[in-house]
Amino acid sequence: MGGGNAQKSAMARARNAKNAGADAKSQLKVNEQAKNVQCGVCRQTFLLTIREKALQEHIDSKHSGKTIKDCFPTWAPQ
Repeated sequence: MGGGNAQKSAMARARNAKNAGADAKSQLKVNEQAKNVQCGVCRQTFLLTIREKALQEHIDSKHSGKTIKDCFPTWAPQ
């Protein structure tokens, strides 16, 4: 009799992990390069795809009294 589904799944995972070990690619470097929106006050970086609402929340929580243009002078809505 053959093995159960759990055994087959475990074997497939092990085989795929061995095959993919050399070709695994990390997304970390790409994510760091995509962080090109930076707060002018505290220098915190944000991803390019950030929305105005999230930037406003950052300003409200960390830099009350400032505007979006004060903290993010180069940011433009997309």
